[in-house]
Amino acid sequence: MHPEFSAAPYIGYVYPNETVFPWGVLIVAYPYLTGLVAGAFTVSSLYQVFGLQRLRPVAHFALLTSLCCMIFVPTPLLLHLGHPERAFNAVFTPHWSSAMAMFGYFAGFYVLLLMVETWFVFRPYIVQQAQQRKDLLGRYYRLLSLGSYDLSEDALRVDRKWILALAIIGIPAAHGLHGYVGFLFGSLKSREWWSSDLMPVIFLFSAIISGVSLLTVLYVLSCKLRRIAVDVDCVKGLGYTVWGFLMFTLLLEGVEFGSLVYKGKEGIDMIMVFVTTRLVIPFFVLQIGVGAVTPILILSYMFWRGTAGRALVAGVTTSAALILLNVIMMRFNVVIGGQEISKTGVGLLSYPWVFLGREGVFAAASVLAAPMLLLLVMIRLLPPWHDPVNTPAH
Repeated sequence: MHPEFSAAPYIGYVYPNETVFPWGVLIVAYPYLTGLVAGAFTVSSLYQVFGLQRLRPVAHFALLTSLCCMIFVPTPLLLHLGHPERAFNAVFTPHWSSAMAMFGYFAGFYVLLLMVETWFVFRPYIVQQAQQRKDLLGRYYRLLSLGSYDLSEDALRVDRKWILALAIIGIPAAHGLHGYVGFLFGSLKSREWWSSDLMPVIFLFSAIISGVSLLTVLYVLSCKLRRIAVDVDCVKGLGYTVWGFLMFTLLLEGVEFGSLVYKGKEGIDMIMVFVTTRLVIPFFVLQIGVGAVTPILILSYMFWRGTAGRALVAGVTTSAALILLNVIMMRFNVVIGGQEISKTGVGLLSYPWVFLGREGVFAAASVLAAPMLLLLVMIRLLPPWHDPVNTPAH
């Protein structure tokens, strides 16, 4: 156990072993990253599988975003372990009843799926660069082409079939990957704040809204940096998507909290004290008020009034930024809040903030920033702003 999380101040009655927080902000970053993966892949699939043409400008950008985030998903867990090499023990000697052991296989499979689908999507561009460039990057593209230079219509048709098949397989894979996180929390009966059958569903829907919101912010920002016009119809489609999923997510969170209160399990009195004192700002104000209700009101007003142009883009982007706050606060309130309530249900602890060190706030922020830095490199190597597979070869 990490010593920085020991000896937390507490009120009420708690056992000595409950004064330690085994999971810190790194474990908050972990489900947040997996949510971005699932949400970004959802946008890509809405175009690749369901043919939602208004999302075409961000479809391949969403795929790259999902891949970059997925590469760093295990990082918070490896940092938390202290000995990252021990993670392989769960893979090589798995216990089949352990959800954590299954994660290694699910994550590995999904990373490979994303890499293969990305290769098929960008293969025409890779081949073009491999044939035109004679520098060091040209060698990189020739290596990346895997010796496949055929860009005939028949070859591109085969590519489209593979992309469709991989996107279809990736839908349950992406959402199952993140649903597993909610399943893990919901199955811990020793924590009343976590133990809920709705937890996997809430995590899943919040993942979708976080991924769509991130894509909205990044797409609008990229258009400003590239000095090109924002596709208003695409932003409106993203706004409609996040608006619908957000309302349903807020409903699920309300049902879960109402069910917790109505059942009145042992320890509910301390939970109500916790909710009405410690969680007023992080839960009711930041997560629900600022991060959920405000975006719903903004989006509902704009769609009702038929807002268009720059005002629509500004409103949707602002709402998306607030939703990202909503999801990170939801992860924080679940992971940290669940540990602040004693297992006996008669005491509360205070989380000891750590800013430096292996599991501090700076480490968690660095983990969340790393996929964005990788994405900057990826969009330089594989520009996602056009649809190479669906563009006829000349």
